[in-house]
Amino acid sequence: MSEKPSVLFVCVHNAGRSQMAAAWLRHLAGDRVEVRSAGSAPADRVNPAAVAAMREVGVDISAETPKILTVDAVEESDVCVTMGCGDTCPVFPGKRYLDWQLEDPAGRGVEAVRPIRDEIKRRVDLLIAELAPDPEV
Repeated sequence: MSEKPSVLFVCVHNAGRSQMAAAWLRHLAGDRVEVRSAGSAPADRVNPAAVAAMREVGVDISAETPKILTVDAVEESDVCVTMGCGDTCPVFPGKRYLDWQLEDPAGRGVEAVRPIRDEIKRRVDLLIAELAPDPEV
């Protein structure tokens, strides 16, 4: 792993789960972790319910845009987290792969997205504790 760990979050549309996970990691770890997110078939925009759910907790993802998954993004990341959507991710030796089984927020209202948002935060907190613990704690 590099001096600063790098994490890539992947889901099919890069519009909900992976965007929320990337935002949580940026918000909670600051500059201690390099963060990427992508999808194999990116949507036109981030899921409005995901945007609203994150806004409720003070994290703004409204300016984010879904991005295409590239081999380079995987190669440049220490950890690749797929979001339980059966996505195919190139496998490279020395990379760590995690699959987080999470409900898909697509087509759901903010009420249904809140528990997904909260579960993603719980998992991101654990990932931060492992990869980049706060030196002041």
